[in-house]
Amino acid sequence: MRQPTFALLSLLFLASSLTTAAPHDTATSPYAAGTYATTHNPSLRPWRRLSDAIIRRLWRLPDSQKSLAREDAQDGGNALVDKLVAQYSENVVLRFRIRTAEEARALAHAADVLFLDVWEFNHDWADLRLNKDRLSSLMAMLPKSLQASHEPLLQDFHLTQAIFNTYPSPHSTHPDDNYRFSPNIQHTHNTAKGHPFFQDYQPLSVIDPWMNLMSSMFTTHVRRINIGISYEGRDIPALRVGVHPTNNQQPSKPRKTVVITGGLHAREWISTSTVNYLAWSLINGYGKHREMTRLLEDFDFVFVPTLNPDGYVYSWETDRLWRKNRQPTSRRFCFGLDLDRSYPYKWDGESSYPCSESFPGDAPFQGVEAARFAEWAKNETENNNVEIVGFLDLHSYSQQILYPYSYSCDEEPPSIEDLEELALGLAKAIRVSRTGQTYKVTSACEGNVAFANQEKYFLPRIESSGGSALDFFYHELKVRYSYQIKLRDTGSYGFLLPKENIMPTGEEMLDALLYFGRFMLGEVGMAKEERPLRASKPARDDDDSGVDWNCEDCETEAIEL
Repeated sequence: MRQPTFALLSLLFLASSLTTAAPHDTATSPYAAGTYATTHNPSLRPWRRLSDAIIRRLWRLPDSQKSLAREDAQDGGNALVDKLVAQYSENVVLRFRIRTAEEARALAHAADVLFLDVWEFNHDWADLRLNKDRLSSLMAMLPKSLQASHEPLLQDFHLTQAIFNTYPSPHSTHPDDNYRFSPNIQHTHNTAKGHPFFQDYQPLSVIDPWMNLMSSMFTTHVRRINIGISYEGRDIPALRVGVHPTNNQQPSKPRKTVVITGGLHAREWISTSTVNYLAWSLINGYGKHREMTRLLEDFDFVFVPTLNPDGYVYSWETDRLWRKNRQPTSRRFCFGLDLDRSYPYKWDGESSYPCSESFPGDAPFQGVEAARFAEWAKNETENNNVEIVGFLDLHSYSQQILYPYSYSCDEEPPSIEDLEELALGLAKAIRVSRTGQTYKVTSACEGNVAFANQEKYFLPRIESSGGSALDFFYHELKVRYSYQIKLRDTGSYGFLLPKENIMPTGEEMLDALLYFGRFMLGEVGMAKEERPLRASKPARDDDDSGVDWNCEDCETEAIEL
């Protein structure tokens, strides 16, 4: 975009009243301040207006809906700005503090009835996005204790600005870069260091040729593959990175493979960028970085940055906050299935409605991309002499490392001790890395947890979690080390993580991935006591670090991109 356009955007979005604090700092409940203003949102979809009328009739709610909106935005003179203002200026993201089972059930029921967009739920809180026209409807369905126990995270033009900032641009739209960072995210200066590919989030039209370029430039250890075809006919591209042995005199054992995925939910752009960062780091590190070279000799890594290509493209071109794929459903105005609820193991879709953000389909594997991914993985293990030993499914947000099972806490996985041990090691690798972020480790089943007298007890989940890729790979495909990792942040920006965090997030996950590899080789953890360590190889001519990579407490060598 041209410089005058950015000046205009600055006047539109960045008035002093909007930049005095990060969005989450507005902690006082806006409802108590008497700032409601009756509005009508003509941009609502027809099915949404119809459902509003039905809900108001069934629940005997008032016809007039109240809003927290500021004055209407002025014409920004830019197509993207106009589009974002029209779509999201009437949206708000609220964090509810949940302390009782009654509150959790009430919020879950309201979210289901009103078709609210559940962003995340974790411990004693839940983040929901809704149109302000639905605020009074939501409050009428909640107990009084919950009505007074919430705060806005993103609202008014903070949300629109956060969305705008995730799109690529040649210059910053705000003179103060610290505006994009909340206190719980360490500021990392965006310098010239690093590949320009990771200075911005990238659309599929850029990612796909970039993957082709990687496979053509690094033919010794990179191969572009296709996982399957999406509902709309797009490839689900992947990079297989690894160095296969050339000794044909010995029978070939199954090639141990680690699968790393992102983009299962379309709007989680940081997951896609992080998968690409990990791929590039290993590709570029081969022959230069001792530990990466060794890992690529012992394992194949399959990187799938966009498991949901149709939804990803739609999130770029039409709706930045789109979650599902783009399949039609039995309801004319409701598109898309939640691919992370489409897998057959403990599939739960009996009471779901097609307009729900977590709609799993009418039957297991109805989600085309989920079915194709599972077929590919089964074919690899059954016909292509592959043993999948690790599965890392990257998501956002909340900074958690989750292990099976997701569907329920009533059953523990057989290898619970190993799963917890490795997960704790991954979290420590991130914590002591260059970025120093804290990731919590827990079972994926826990969802909302409340604490009383230093003890925790489970609350009813806000959303169902049956049919997850995590459980399917662990239970059905027997992948011993399966994890879902939720990346930055913890709610200040949610799915709209500022792009300055792309490389820091990639760096902390690279440190975790290197620890994962050392664990698989038996060099750290309990397995270290069961098998002798390899003798350290002498440093290569182009590696003068002198680091013994068998040392458990050694810091990871920084890679120069």
